[in-house]
Amino acid sequence: MTAATGPTTGPTTAPSRLAQLVGTSRPLSWVNTAYPFGAAYLLAGGGVDLRLVLGVLWFLVPYNLLMYGVNDVFDYESDVRNPRKGGVEGIVLDRRVHRLTLWAAGILNLPFVVALVVLGDTASTAVLAVSVFAVVAYSAPWLRFKERPFLDSLTSSTHFVSPACFGLALAGGSLTREALAALAGFFLWGVASHAFGAVQDIRADREAGIASVGTWLGAAGTVRLALASYVAAGLLLATTGWPAALSALLVLPYAANVAAYLSVRDDDCERAHGGWRRFLWLNYVTGFLLTQLLIWLTW
Repeated sequence: MTAATGPTTGPTTAPSRLAQLVGTSRPLSWVNTAYPFGAAYLLAGGGVDLRLVLGVLWFLVPYNLLMYGVNDVFDYESDVRNPRKGGVEGIVLDRRVHRLTLWAAGILNLPFVVALVVLGDTASTAVLAVSVFAVVAYSAPWLRFKERPFLDSLTSSTHFVSPACFGLALAGGSLTREALAALAGFFLWGVASHAFGAVQDIRADREAGIASVGTWLGAAGTVRLALASYVAAGLLLATTGWPAALSALLVLPYAANVAAYLSVRDDDCERAHGGWRRFLWLNYVTGFLLTQLLIWLTW
């Protein structure tokens, strides 16, 4: 599957090409990768230093351009069939900027990756390698983990948990039982979120010949998987000790959100889009509440 067919519309000027690059990086989601890194780095004993600044900047923009830009290039055939594409949830990337997107993603990421390798150690570099590999493997040809049911959700969750793991490793923090439970809970949270997000795209993916956890389990089965993963995430977070265990309560709105779609069918899978839009804004409310909890933990 390549992005070589379909209509050509869109940017012809430098500003419009820049707008496409920014749009494909999903600005609404930038904080979802920068925040876990910064929080983990500081909680693990790191300070406000060069490593923190470089890590936050990298996970804020270049990392997301690599993750989503590569995806938009190689998912063009599916995106042009997907009615929800074209806004904050993802643009249909004009074919004339596909090559530019791939070059920009590589050029913008390379200096940060090299600097973080130099500033880190063997453990942090190993985590960094896993993080970069997961981002590329999800969408790139020949690998295409996003088309391997269940592996797609596991890889997507790695995109958001690995920044926290990298922050912990870069700061030289210890992988305590509580930290492991928190990371495992966060990972299951990510699995649930990806699976639920796949529900709304089932018909578009099938039409484009793309496999996913959604196309494999069907709409109702995928929603049940998402709900079970959210519940398991909450149970793990509840074992992290007081007051960190309060983070388990933050899972409840997500579980309630997906539970409303337990009866969704494949032929009306797009109905889950309403829940996905609530999910996007839940992330910001949750981020605020989690910040207050982190302040409490470090007070």
